Amino acid sequence: MPLSSKQRAHLRGLAHPLKPLVHVGKEGVTVPTLRAVRDALNTRELLKVRVLESAPASAREVAAALAAEIEDAAVVQVVGRTVTLYRPHPDAPEIRLPK
Repeated sequence: MPLSSKQRAHLRGLAHPLKPLVHVGKEGVTVPTLRAVRDALNTRELLKVRVLESAPASAREVAAALAAEIEDAAVVQVVGRTVTLYRPHPDAPEIRLPK
């Protein structure tokens, strides 16, 4: 799902105070990592993922892999080793995106 620059800016503002909930380590993006990200996105719409220095891929590569593997997920931003992901709740979305 493509986000406009205005929508990404809105989500970046909402994500600023959040702490990373999922960490990607030396194993990279694995099935348990995908499960943890999916579970986290089921309870919240905006999520930060920390890519550790021991990870085999860069933060941009991890962001692309997560967005490709998780349905309806979009990469909001990648800053350093922190990835911000957004996926609207399928039944009751709480975040209203600007048009």
